[in-house]
Amino acid sequence: MTNQLKTAALLAALSGLLIAISHLVIRGTGGLIIGLILAAATNLFAWYQSDKIALGAYHAREVSPQAAPGLYQMVEKLSQRANLPMPRVYIVPSQNANAFATGRDPEHAAVAVTEGILDILPQEELEGVIAHELTHIANRDTLTQAVAATIAGAISYLGQMLSYSLWFGGMSRNDDRGGNPLGIIATVILAPLAATIIQLAISRTREFSADAGAAKLTGNPRALAQALQRLESTARQIPMTANPAFEPLLIINSLSGKFLGNLFSSHPATEERVAALLKLEQQMLARGY
Repeated sequence: MTNQLKTAALLAALSGLLIAISHLVIRGTGGLIIGLILAAATNLFAWYQSDKIALGAYHAREVSPQAAPGLYQMVEKLSQRANLPMPRVYIVPSQNANAFATGRDPEHAAVAVTEGILDILPQEELEGVIAHELTHIANRDTLTQAVAATIAGAISYLGQMLSYSLWFGGMSRNDDRGGNPLGIIATVILAPLAATIIQLAISRTREFSADAGAAKLTGNPRALAQALQRLESTARQIPMTANPAFEPLLIINSLSGKFLGNLFSSHPATEERVAALLKLEQQMLARGY
């Protein structure tokens, strides 16, 4: 199954989960209708507001060509090479070395890098990171991730509503509409957990595609592989504080998450990403790139 099909299937699963839990909160056809409306509303909200929310969460500030000429020219050069409109450029005031892209489409996109990443990466490695983020924009991953995060958040909120209705007597064993209380308790616990797992799986799927796109854009897969290794080693030292819901936007986990296992990681293991990039390098050399 291609990454695009995997992403579509995972987003469909998220939307289905949202509709199902709405049906439990508000029984009958009304619950299904409200679930559909809620799914559409959250997607619409994510469409228009995702960039502002993400940039605000990290206190990113927009920079002009005069304020950051080297960074701006690098983004501009790679955008032209990728046949993309020039995105807005932001710098995040953090010593954590990281980067992300956001925006509902290539015409309304932004690329943000931290002060830390500008300090530690040499130019060719930073180019690999910028190319990775531009590939996210070209693939419209920024919108996909925003929609996934918003739906997952709505599911968590509905789970809370369901738990309140259970604890305060809205659904009882004697209420024919209430269903099995044990089933409701399981839903309250498992639905938000499942939503989080699906959201993170979407993020992991898109990272491999963005890595490959960046390697082709720069013609230098090894530079991005080296950048990922460098970022991995520094991520454990300086945390990047923000809402955890935005973790999938970053190029690498802002904190080491090995103890959580791959299921609860927003990114594939760095070792796997590096191996894929080095394999791509061999393929490009074999083809004479």
